[in-house]
Amino acid sequence: MDIDQYMIEVGSAARRASRVVAASSTKDRNTALLAVRDALDGARAALAEANAIDLEQGRESGLAVPVLDRLELTPARIDAMVEGLSQVAALPDPVRSIADMRTMPSGIRVGRMRVPLGVIGIIYESRPNVTVEAASLCLKSGNAAILRGGSESIASNTAIARCLKQGLQAVDLPHTAVQVVATTDRAAVARLIAMPEYVDVIIPRGGKGLIERISSDARVPVIKHLDGVCHVYIDEHADLGMAISIASNAKTQRYGTCNTMETLLVAEPAAKEVLPELARIYADAGVELRGCARTLALLPDIVLATEEDWGEEYLAPILSIRVLDGLEQAIEHINTYGSMHTDSIVTRDYAHAMRFLQDVDSSSVMVNASTRLADGFEYGLGAEIGISTDKLHARGPVGLEGLTSQKFVVLGDGQLRS
Repeated sequence: MDIDQYMIEVGSAARRASRVVAASSTKDRNTALLAVRDALDGARAALAEANAIDLEQGRESGLAVPVLDRLELTPARIDAMVEGLSQVAALPDPVRSIADMRTMPSGIRVGRMRVPLGVIGIIYESRPNVTVEAASLCLKSGNAAILRGGSESIASNTAIARCLKQGLQAVDLPHTAVQVVATTDRAAVARLIAMPEYVDVIIPRGGKGLIERISSDARVPVIKHLDGVCHVYIDEHADLGMAISIASNAKTQRYGTCNTMETLLVAEPAAKEVLPELARIYADAGVELRGCARTLALLPDIVLATEEDWGEEYLAPILSIRVLDGLEQAIEHINTYGSMHTDSIVTRDYAHAMRFLQDVDSSSVMVNASTRLADGFEYGLGAEIGISTDKLHARGPVGLEGLTSQKFVVLGDGQLRS
């Protein structure tokens, strides 16, 4: 296969299809999503067969157990894919909505209309269910999508691609509106991220190494986050029961997610009240603790934290803890070592809460809530395609609105510039 020529064909077909999808009705896009749902539901045996091929090859090539787990399409995960398509179809359509319409002194009326971004390239690893999630969100928001999954899931993604094609053709939308790259050659990724004439934005989903590589080499704008170094700060004015509950949930509810707390910050007046109890909870959960000198004075059996720990995304049952003088030092710590993902304060002091919201420079800033709630579904977006720690164009969980842009619309009645 001539990779360069193949990717040009994929890109040009996506560009043509994007114009058709952008002009399509909400009804047609929803009908296509439901047709894909029905196609997936009817192809369970074929999906399982294709996935078994990927799993067998993955075992033979020595893929780690967590990777094999993410790769597997269990009946429950197929159920979730099918249900997810119904949920996305039921979401409000952001495309062509007009907001902020107002009359200007000249007599013209000016507003902003939501429009699709165009062609979205999505590069991801392991999980074939991402193929359906990404395709459904791009299609619902009026975009065309080019999807490049990992080589370990090629058989599963190819089987899913057939269902996507079937659903699109059911409503006469071009099947090239969603294309799954049919080669595992890495040169296809290099070409995909370097053709701005066909692709409007790239969204990488995967490990830090993948995202750094894509961000470094791309000639197309990238929506991304590199790390999830998330903090919970327990203020001296915190409700201590609430603080213990939030700090426990933020770390132990799930370890391998980008919105899991990696560093716990505690104001010194609260530390002696909450840290011994939290240490017992973390010990029961098998969490290794690494603390500053002030933390070790209260928890002498834990490991002394290093400078590197403060900026580490563990994605594991490991937690760093720092005892601080108060709010000012907590904000400084987060803005120095954090990754601008999600940070939370536990406090009953309104002024402290507002100061934290204002001065912590992260995509999600919370008061009295677990960082694990930083999620598109929990935020009422219905679904998300990822979380962005960038400041342009989208920030935080990226849902349907994040896959659109805005253009000015002007309604006049013969007005002229004087």
